[in-house]
Amino acid sequence: MIVLGLILLLLGFPAGTSVVWAVGIALLVVGVVLALIGSRWRAVGGRRRWH
Repeated sequence: MIVLGLILLLLGFPAGTSVVWAVGIALLVVGVVLALIGSRWRAVGGRRRWH
């Protein structure tokens, strides 16, 4: 999710597409939050690990 967010940010910025830019930021933030919660060894979304 973090990688997809970065890709959308990189595609949306030069294209000037604010929708792609906003979706990229949202995916990046959600991905980072899930990674931080998962690194604390807590269950995220009913799963202990996301592999």
